[in-house]
Amino acid sequence: MSDVTVTQVRSAIGSKPKHRGTLRALGLGRIGKTNTLPDRPEIRGMIQKVAHLIDVQED
Repeated sequence: MSDVTVTQVRSAIGSKPKHRGTLRALGLGRIGKTNTLPDRPEIRGMIQKVAHLIDVQED
C-alpha cells in the first residue's frame, strides 16, 4: 500500500473548528509539520477538507 506525505503550509488561525480538528487528526498542528499516512479513502477525505492548509505528496 502506498503512503501520502502531508505538510501543513498555512495557519489554522481563523479557520473553522472542524478544520482544526481535521488537522489534528492528520497529525499536524503547526506550520512546517509533516506526517506520513497510509493512502486510504478516510485519509483522502480528511485531506480534501483541509486542502487549502496543507501540501500533499504521493510516495
